[in-house]
Amino acid sequence: MSVLFVTGTGTEIGKTVTTAAIAAATLRRGRSVAVLKAAQTGLAVDEPGDAAEAGRLAGAVTVCELARFPEPLAPATAALRAGLPPVRPQEIAEAAAKLAASHDLVLVEGAGGLLVRFDDEGNTLADAARMAGDAVLVVVQAGLGTLNATALTALALRSHGLDCTGVVVGSWPAEPDLAARCNLADLPPAADAPLLGLIPEGSGALPPDAFQAAAPGWLAPELGGSGAFGPADVAALAPAALAS
Repeated sequence: MSVLFVTGTGTEIGKTVTTAAIAAATLRRGRSVAVLKAAQTGLAVDEPGDAAEAGRLAGAVTVCELARFPEPLAPATAALRAGLPPVRPQEIAEAAAKLAASHDLVLVEGAGGLLVRFDDEGNTLADAARMAGDAVLVVVQAGLGTLNATALTALALRSHGLDCTGVVVGSWPAEPDLAARCNLADLPPAADAPLLGLIPEGSGALPPDAFQAAAPGWLAPELGGSGAFGPADVAALAPAALAS
């Protein structure tokens, strides 16, 4: 894949750190990477945004931000309240295609969940991904409640004619509870897609060199990593939970 859209089942779920991890793992394979933030909300003009944070963690990536709105709201609402033009799905698709012409991989990070509105016509990241014809990765939570949110997001993708490439747990706890451990086996059928990574909680606080060295082990080869997250691997990660 040359373009990968990164969405989530909600806000503050680990999309940016997951994006950074994929970028870091891909860079270590000698490939060029660009990170595109479709719309940044909730930050002043001079504050570093999600794309910049992904670049700080991952290393030598090209970072791009299509629009920024100061209030921490859905992009459509934030644009309206700021008196600024919204980001249209065609703009996102075109920007991703332009970056893909000069990079091996373009990571397009959304805002909030998949169906958050970007403009006054109700367009979402799913519409941009459909226009671009590109893959969509879903970042999910680890614990109780994630299966329903994951299944709904996967259903929404299918309703837009899109497939879920896979799921990544955006913040895997150091001491996972029973629900989190069981979810390792239950997430793939909920999403009808493979589990492609576990990002340890607090990874974004690591120094960039430590983050870059560790990132490949958090991700499956499909995302440029070296980790394994198939059924047998998951059973080894949480045998007690799966045997109960």
